[in-house]
Amino acid sequence: MRADDELTQARILVVDDQEANVRLLERILERAGYTNVATTTDSRQVLGLYGELDPDLIVLDLLMPHMDGFEVMAELGRRVPDGTYLPILVLTADATPQARQRALSMGARDFLTKPFDHDEALLRIRNLLETRFLHLRLKDQNEALEEKVRERTEDLQRSFEALHRTAEQRKTLLAHLAKVNRLAMAGMEEAVSGEQVIGDGDGAGAGG
Repeated sequence: MRADDELTQARILVVDDQEANVRLLERILERAGYTNVATTTDSRQVLGLYGELDPDLIVLDLLMPHMDGFEVMAELGRRVPDGTYLPILVLTADATPQARQRALSMGARDFLTKPFDHDEALLRIRNLLETRFLHLRLKDQNEALEEKVRERTEDLQRSFEALHRTAEQRKTLLAHLAKVNRLAMAGMEEAVSGEQVIGDGDGAGAGG
């Protein structure tokens, strides 16, 4: 899959309580070639949609009823697994430095204020998605490496166990051979003693 195809097939979730804003973002993204865009105007649905869609990017408004963008980020922070890079682009009419700092400190990866430049928004979205997919590829590579290490470790363990069994078998065989040798030596000594007794008996008979 080409990089551009990978990006345009990314799963994007747009969250804004204003229907007009949602439709505008949909049009902008679709014109840029993005084909997998989901939207909601109800921030209470975000957690469910996150579990259902596993989005690659969330475009999030801050000023919303029921749950504002900060509450949504707090809930996502408890739900998203550690080590997962889920980029959130905050797109809001709140241009205060306090809102920007708070959003970025709570997990947002970028921040744009409304009204926004469409081309700039698309560039920021592309940058976030590129970073997302780099993280995913690195995660896959790490998992593949861990699997290879695990398989190699298991192979070494099996080899060690086989060597241990061979050593035990060799030890048992040597002990058995030693026992056979002792029995053979004892038999030979007994035979020699018997021959000596017979010889002594023959000598005594001859002398008489």
